[in-house]
Amino acid sequence: MLEQGVGLDEAGILQVLRLPDDEIPAALQLAHEVRMRWCGPEVEVEGIVSLKTGGCPEDCHFCSQSGLFSSPVRSVWLDIPSLVEAAKQTAATGASEFCIVAAVRGPDDKLMKQMRDGVAAIKAAVDINVAASLGMLTQQQVDQLVEMGVHRYNHNLETAQSFFPNVVTTHTWEERWSTLKMVRESGMEVCCGGILGLGETVEQRAEFAAQLAELQPHEVPLNFLNPRPGTPLGDRPIVDPKDALRAIAAFRLALPRTILRYAGGREITLGDLGTRDGLLGGINAVIVGNYLTTLGRPATQDLELLQELKMPVKALSATL
Repeated sequence: MLEQGVGLDEAGILQVLRLPDDEIPAALQLAHEVRMRWCGPEVEVEGIVSLKTGGCPEDCHFCSQSGLFSSPVRSVWLDIPSLVEAAKQTAATGASEFCIVAAVRGPDDKLMKQMRDGVAAIKAAVDINVAASLGMLTQQQVDQLVEMGVHRYNHNLETAQSFFPNVVTTHTWEERWSTLKMVRESGMEVCCGGILGLGETVEQRAEFAAQLAELQPHEVPLNFLNPRPGTPLGDRPIVDPKDALRAIAAFRLALPRTILRYAGGREITLGDLGTRDGLLGGINAVIVGNYLTTLGRPATQDLELLQELKMPVKALSATL
C-alpha cells in the first residue's frame, strides 16, 4: 500500500474494522503514513451552508430535514446576499472550499436558477472554490452545474448497498449511484461518503468502504450519526469512539489517494482527543464551523489544532 497506493479489498477492510483495541494505534499510524505518502501533509478546509433547509420529501431516517418526520426543522430558503456573506466568512477561515447544500430529492427549475445566481455572485465576490450538494440529478442539470463553474459535487451513498433499504425507502441506492456516475463523467470532482452508526453491521461497513473504493471519489466525507430528535434513528446510540477510530484507519487504507474528510458527528463521537487521533490517523480534510442542522466546533479550534499538529491548510491556489 505504501509503495503502490493500492487500497485494501473488502476482506482486508473488515480485518482492520475487527482489530483488537491494543492494535488501533498501529492501524492509525499506518493510515497516517499512507495519507502522507499519497496525499501529502496538507489539510483541505471547507465550510458548508444550506441554501434550502428542511421540507425534504425523502425519508432518510437519520435526517431532521425530512418533511415526513416530526423533527423541529422547518423549510427555509437562503437569499443570495446571505449566501455570499456565508462564503466570505468561510474564506476568512482560510478554507478553499464552499459547499452549497439543499434539502431536496433533486433540484427543480427554481433551485437551479438560485444556484446559477448564487454561484455567479460568490465568484464575483470571493476567491473560493464552489461545490454543491443538491440531491439526484439529470444529465441536463449536471451539464448546467459544470457551466456555472461548480467544481465538485457531493452526493453521499450514505451506507452499504445491502443496508440502504433499512435507511431510505423513497429512492434507491442505485439512483444515487447513477447521479455519481454522471457527475464523474462530466469532469466535476466527485464527493461521496456516508454516515456510520445507522445500525449497519461491521461487515456492511467494510462493504460500504469497498463500494466507495470502486467509485473512486475525489473526496469522502466521513460522518458519524448524531441522532436527531423526531427521526426514526433519533434513539440510536452514538458510535463507540474506538470503533470510529478503527473506521477512520480502515477507510484510509481502503482509499489511499482520496481526500478523507471529517464531517458531522465527530464532536460528540470523538471529542477533542479523538479528533486529534483521526488527524494523525488518515484524515486530511475537515468541515469547519457548523453543519446543516447541528452545531460543530468553532472554526478557530480546528485551525489552531492543525497549526499545533504542523499540518498546513491547503491554499486555494493549489486547487485551481
